[in-house]
Formats: sequence, structure tokens, C-alpha cells
Amino acid sequence: MPDKGPDQTMRQRSVLVTGPSGAGRSTAIRALEDMGYEAIDNLPLSLLPRLMDDGGPEKPLALGIDVRNRDFSTNALIEAIDLSTHGRSSPLQVLYLDCRAEVLQRRFSETRRRHPLAPAESPDEGIAREFDLLGPIRARADILIDTSEMSPHELRAELEPWFAAKAEGELAVTVQSFSYKRGLPRGLDMVLDCRFLRNPYWEARLRSLDGRAPEVATYVKDDPRFDEFSNRVSDLVQMLLPAYLAEGKAYLSIGFGCTGGQHRSVTMAETLSQALAESGWQVSIRHRELERRGMHATPVSGSHGDNTEEKEAQR
Repeated sequence: MPDKGPDQTMRQRSVLVTGPSGAGRSTAIRALEDMGYEAIDNLPLSLLPRLMDDGGPEKPLALGIDVRNRDFSTNALIEAIDLSTHGRSSPLQVLYLDCRAEVLQRRFSETRRRHPLAPAESPDEGIAREFDLLGPIRARADILIDTSEMSPHELRAELEPWFAAKAEGELAVTVQSFSYKRGLPRGLDMVLDCRFLRNPYWEARLRSLDGRAPEVATYVKDDPRFDEFSNRVSDLVQMLLPAYLAEGKAYLSIGFGCTGGQHRSVTMAETLSQALAESGWQVSIRHRELERRGMHATPVSGSHGDNTEEKEAQR
């Protein structure tokens, strides 16, 4: 694809990161900083409109605000968001990191931290108060990500399609595998089921391997239905990508699922990613179940991103 200069809108993009304490705001701020954003954490609300004056910043800006800010109030934050958004060609986006109350309670218990809204009480009291305070802001969020089941690595990967800088006119494609036992990954635009393909799990010599191993890939591809399925999916996706790009879409996420997310879905994700990379598309791969085990692999040639997946008993 042709190489183009950075998008002016991307240079001026501003993101306000907020959400309940313990939901991952600091991790998100650091991830955005790694993507090239200038990060300002715990910004006083009174400075937000002033910071956004004169057409916005020259480089992407990530602003962290939560209940610990000295002048925080729900109404003040909503008013500041409105003042920083109205009439701008590149308005302030609100990224809200959500998390279930019981998960936040566990995180506070594990770290033995006191909740900022309940320093002398149990964390669940502070969590409840914070949910009440942030409810109206959550409703105003442009992007809402639930981090309840996410590791810091997974949160970073979730943020990348939304916020990573891309050249103007590029479409970033993420292809991932997953286990239906753990539910659909967040944010998928297209989902394809691989459970009809022959299952390497039932071969003892293949059971402990995953779909990136040549022996497993060969076994899956020997299914007489594989070639037609793979070719039709590839043709469909490569027909759709230019149409999505013409509509101004910045990223597309495609998921392949099987029972355990270890063999068949991995082979299909690898196969499609390789085909798209060879056609010049910007592709990253995620294997969600191996990611939970911390297993990493070399990215597909011509693409970028991690290849990770977790072994799961397939029945």
C-alpha cells in the first residue's frame, strides 16, 4: 500500500482516560505514551479547556483524570469535556475503563491498597461511591473497555487498534483466534467458526502442540474442506477491506473460533494473516488463549504484533 504522511487529525488527537480506581487507567496511560502520545496524568480539571485551546495539541495527547484529582466533580468533568469538544475538528475523546465491582475488590485486596474514597473503610464502600460518581461520565464515554478479565498485556493490545498512530489512508487488520468456551473476544467485526474442521486434539502426538506447529497445521489443512473454506474467507476479506478503507474505517478485527482455541482457529488465523500480509495489508495476530499462558511467537512476515495463545482441552 502507498506510504503516506501522518494524518493531521491523528497528530492533534486528544484522549481523556478515566474510570474507577483499579480498572487500569495507569496501564492505559503508559500504553498510549508508548504509542507516541504525550501523557499528562492527574490533570486539574480547570486546566483542561485551556490545554485544548488554539486548535488542540500538535501531537497526540493522553490525559488521565480520576476521582483523586484535587478539583474533581462529576459535573465539572462533564462541563470540561463539553468545553474541550464543542466546535473542534478533532474533538476530545473519552476513554472509560470499566471493571466489575467484585474484580476491583479482589485487586484492592491483593495489593492491600486503600480505596481513595474510603481510606478508613473497606474498599467495597469506596468502589460503590466511585461507581455513583462516575456513572454519568461512563454514559458519555466514546470508547468503553471492560478490563475485568484483562491482563495488562491484553489491555495494551485492546487499545492499539483504537489509538495506535497510522498513516493516512491505512487500514489496520487484527486477526485472532479464540476459544468459544471463554466467549467471543471484544470488538470483533467478523467471526468465523472453525469447529467443523478435523480436530488435532484427538491425536495424542498433536494434543500438546498448537496450530502454529507445522504438524498441527498440516493435520488441519488435510481436512478436505479446509482449502475451500480458507480460500473463500480470504477472497471475502480481501474484497471487503478496500470497501471498509473507502468508508474511512481505521481498523478491522476478524476472529476465528474453535472449541479450545488451540489448534484449528490458530491455523486459520495464521493462514489468513499470511495471505493478507502478502497482499500488502497491515496485519497483527493475536491468539487469545495462548496469550493467557504468556506464549509468544514470531509475527507473520509483512505484519506486526504478537502471536500468542493458550492450550485448552478440546472436547
